[in-house]
Amino acid sequence: MSAGPRMISPVKTASGSGLPGCSFANVRERLQRAGLRPTRQRIAIGWLLFGKGDRHVTAEKVFDEVRTGKVHMSLATVYNTLHQFSEAGLLREIALYGSTVWYDTNTGPHYHFYVADSDELIDIPSGMISALELPQAPEGMEVIGVDMIVRVKSKPQKA
Repeated sequence: MSAGPRMISPVKTASGSGLPGCSFANVRERLQRAGLRPTRQRIAIGWLLFGKGDRHVTAEKVFDEVRTGKVHMSLATVYNTLHQFSEAGLLREIALYGSTVWYDTNTGPHYHFYVADSDELIDIPSGMISALELPQAPEGMEVIGVDMIVRVKSKPQKA
């Protein structure tokens, strides 16, 4: 079996752990379990996303990694693949500032810090946010998820 796309530098995970996630061989199985045909493009993107643990990425960041890894595909293919992964439950979409969509490989319930200085998302450690009392959904509807993003930036240096 051939190796996955070549990674030039380690991927920074949200937790900073860099722990391995899904091996290249497991990407094919993960796609099949999600009902997606394991095409060359999906496997390449899946390996970039799931090969290094939990990550927060934009389509543009994935496209840059794809190009760095010498895999040839268009930005449109990256967008379409990320959308397909989200629809299949492999990724969580997080919308910021209207047109920017982040993709999170950790699909479980959790919240985020958005670091404005470096334009990145970081998971808020569990237990840092006390239980929130949610309002009841309107009649005939149900709550399907709760997203919270705390925006932060560096404090100004004191003179």
